Amino acid sequence: MSCNQQNKAETIGEDNPLLANWDTPYGAPPFNQIENKHFLPAIEEAIRVHKAEIESIANNPATPTFENTIEALDASGTVLTRVYSVFGNLNSAETNSEMQVIAQQIAPEITKHNDDIYMNQKLFDRVKQIWDRQLELKLNNEQTKLLEVKYKAFLRNGANLDTKGKERLRKINSELAVISLKFGDNVLAETNDYALEIDDEKDLAGLPEDVVNAAAEEAKARDKEGIWVFTLQNASVMPFLQYAKNRKLREDIWNAYQSRGNNGNAHDNRINIVQLVNLRMEKAQLLGYESHSDYILAERMAKNSATVFSLMDEIWKPALQKAKQEEADIAKLLKADTIEGDVQPYDWRYYTEKIRQQRYSLDEQEMKPYFSLDGVRKGVFMVCDKLYGLKFKQVKDVPVYHKDVTAWEVTEKDGKLLGLLYMDFFPRAGKKGGAWMTSYRKEKMTDGKRIAPIISIVCNFTKPTVTTPSLLTFDEASTFFHEFGHALHGLLSKVTYETLSGTSVPTDFVELPSQIMENWAADPQVLKLYAKHYKTGETIPQELIEKMQAAATFDQGFATVEYLAAAYLDMDYHTLTKPLTQNVTPYEEEEMEKLGLIKSIIPRYRSTYYNHIFNGGYSAGYYSYIWSAVLDSDAYEAFKKTSVFNRQMAQSFRKKILERGFTSDPAIMYKSFRGADPSTKALLAKRGLLAEPEVQLTDDKR
Repeated sequence: MSCNQQNKAETIGEDNPLLANWDTPYGAPPFNQIENKHFLPAIEEAIRVHKAEIESIANNPATPTFENTIEALDASGTVLTRVYSVFGNLNSAETNSEMQVIAQQIAPEITKHNDDIYMNQKLFDRVKQIWDRQLELKLNNEQTKLLEVKYKAFLRNGANLDTKGKERLRKINSELAVISLKFGDNVLAETNDYALEIDDEKDLAGLPEDVVNAAAEEAKARDKEGIWVFTLQNASVMPFLQYAKNRKLREDIWNAYQSRGNNGNAHDNRINIVQLVNLRMEKAQLLGYESHSDYILAERMAKNSATVFSLMDEIWKPALQKAKQEEADIAKLLKADTIEGDVQPYDWRYYTEKIRQQRYSLDEQEMKPYFSLDGVRKGVFMVCDKLYGLKFKQVKDVPVYHKDVTAWEVTEKDGKLLGLLYMDFFPRAGKKGGAWMTSYRKEKMTDGKRIAPIISIVCNFTKPTVTTPSLLTFDEASTFFHEFGHALHGLLSKVTYETLSGTSVPTDFVELPSQIMENWAADPQVLKLYAKHYKTGETIPQELIEKMQAAATFDQGFATVEYLAAAYLDMDYHTLTKPLTQNVTPYEEEEMEKLGLIKSIIPRYRSTYYNHIFNGGYSAGYYSYIWSAVLDSDAYEAFKKTSVFNRQMAQSFRKKILERGFTSDPAIMYKSFRGADPSTKALLAKRGLLAEPEVQLTDDKR
């Protein structure tokens, strides 16, 4: 940015905290000063500044060099990145109707701005000159990777299209941006609009005390006394499905949950899906690919759809076989309860919990007191200390965007700053469902100095009540470890260029650092160190750990099948080479029937609330979780063979994976750490599915 541009931005920023110099601790966003009115002018000004930077690079009379073109491109847009990261993250974690309107308004402008960059012929000519001369430039590995990423970004965003093609691509991109936002807003609205109100205490039968108390707190928050309110937030609906004896009420809340976005109202997403799928297909074909999945997978580890289907097919067969056995067990209990008919989706969790208790004497409610949110947090910190020597200190002088959010300084053992971490754990009306990691500032090097990242993890865990702290299910505890793995990927990044920093890697590699962390959550040795009773401080009993281990593969048929069904559905939509013309509901049903999915299980995400692929960047990529599960299971085997706290191996994982971002090919980075290509053997064993031959993820199957 030139001095004049900087001065203008700062002048406007005098009245706009988003543009002003952030003199907060760690350079954190001044959330306490930011209001909705600041977003639009700040984004517009940031776009103007970035445009000027791009024009300066494109029109530079000097011969193109790596420094004045590729590095300059990577360094440009700092103001826009800073401003839009705040807006985008808040629009996911603390949105409101006004912000949603701004998002719809600004999305086409941001899209147009990006198109203007990648379709700037002068700029592309400079980038291509460097690409063509790269051998003579003697670039280092990181510079070579940055050049590759930048050059391909231009090609994949229409730089080689003719004028008519560029005009059509601009229109497609603009429509995709707006429709995708609308899809997410609809899911949030449908989730918030439903409430199951119970006024008869008999209808609470079977529900644990903490679940009942949470429902009472929810009613109180809605100014409704003397009743209990259950919502479609996972922390509310899932325990209800797991424990409520009243089958009719389980059916009611289940139907509300699985029909979100499919109710024929203002928030219906069916038409949005058809538009998104068809526009993505058209865009891919415009750019020379047969399908959207071909376009996406060309830059993923998997490389093509055939490899994705091959991996999923190998796991699907044993998983479905096990799920059918699990269904048969549930059917026996239904019959014992004199319930006629087939097992229904709203029966699965309820009877599975009964079977777990009967078969393993393991009650999830027996486990929860040992997994308080505070205790799990301390456990995560302890693991990070033992593996990487990291230290965490809560800081109270950093502005936060909601009272529930906490901020933490993350340092090396010697006190050297690594980054700032926000943690936001509880559901609320303005917050999307699910869990995710994001960044407000990515790590990079500027003038030889490391810029510390600002990272955030956002979850939707069970809220504390007036009598009980937040007690997590073991699944929620694992989610905490998972998201913290993503956070480590961002915090420990040690690269020069922001484009390659932290989690800026293919989606089928980005889940490795997160999913490998889940292994420590469940390890018996680790459990004894962090799972403490929230009242007594007693360490989790060995007997309970043994029960957990015995039940580790329990219900894994269901868990794997519901996930894979969603992954197949994603690929079904995005391998289309002709426009989708039918209603998405029968389309989904037909595809699941072809797959052989049993009626008692539905995909983890049905089409109309499938945020991952229609509003979250995982289109043709939801398979990534199972792909990375192969990697993480295989990688954790290396620790298990020595010590789960093998510091030398942890340092190797840090140096070869966590610190390196996207500075090298992920398959090469993984093999450098592990010494061999991964196989599915460890994953199948972990899930109790080791009946099928293993699949080797070699260089041919990347």
